Amino acid sequence: QVQLVESGGGGLVQAGGSLRLSCAASGGTFSMYHMGWFRQAPSKERELLGVVRRSVITYHSNSVKGRFTISRDNAKNTVYLQMNSLKPEDTAKYYCAATSRYGSSFNFYADRSLYDYWGQGTQVAVSS
Repeated sequence: QVQLVESGGGGLVQAGGSLRLSCAASGGTFSMYHMGWFRQAPSKERELLGVVRRSVITYHSNSVKGRFTISRDNAKNTVYLQMNSLKPEDTAKYYCAATSRYGSSFNFYADRSLYDYWGQGTQVAVSS
């Protein structure tokens, strides 16, 4: 059983600012999982922002490409989401998730049902 705990959100950040979210994993072999960051805004579906495979190959959503970067540190059992040039429309709850299923495209990993474990989420609020 893998536990995922997100951090780095909370508070209010101004538009144009940056945040780095972290997701710490425990209870499993972190390096064996492909890790994703999702977000969900009120009344919207949860959407995939980026995935880092256990091989450290990454995929990013076109909606955040160039602003957000996903990465992982297997020695620290942690996956990160660096968010730059934040916009008010980035306001949402951000979740990390882990899957053991292999795929070779962003669209493959966008299927939420693939993920075995989810964190509880961390709130990001961006003011205009």
